[in-house]
Amino acid sequence: MNGGEIDLVNRDPNGVNSHLGTLHFNDVFGEPDGVHSIDCVWKISAKCFDCWKLLCYNILTIVYGIWIAAEWGCEFAIIAFYHIWIISPCMKIIEINCGLCQRIYASIINCCIVPCCEACGSLFHAFKK
Repeated sequence: MNGGEIDLVNRDPNGVNSHLGTLHFNDVFGEPDGVHSIDCVWKISAKCFDCWKLLCYNILTIVYGIWIAAEWGCEFAIIAFYHIWIISPCMKIIEINCGLCQRIYASIINCCIVPCCEACGSLFHAFKK
């Protein structure tokens, strides 16, 4: 945790799952004009939808939530471990080797290409006069 308490009111302060929105009965079901069920069926269906959505979500979180959170905690710990102990040292090796390659490349350019460019420059400089 970020050194603070868990906010039990705003449980998605960073909007991680804002794409889910607040899912209501009318977001899923709709009867067009001319095709309507009996009013009491529509009202009871809406109440059943809300009740079962909440009930199933709570059951799933009670049964699986802690285990899934533990698994994701382990997963991110493994990622941190790989970055600290494997990826960062490999990147340092690549950085060191690229520095050596850069020096070799610069030496080759200075030995082979720069004299040709200077010669062409001198040739064209003579035409300038």
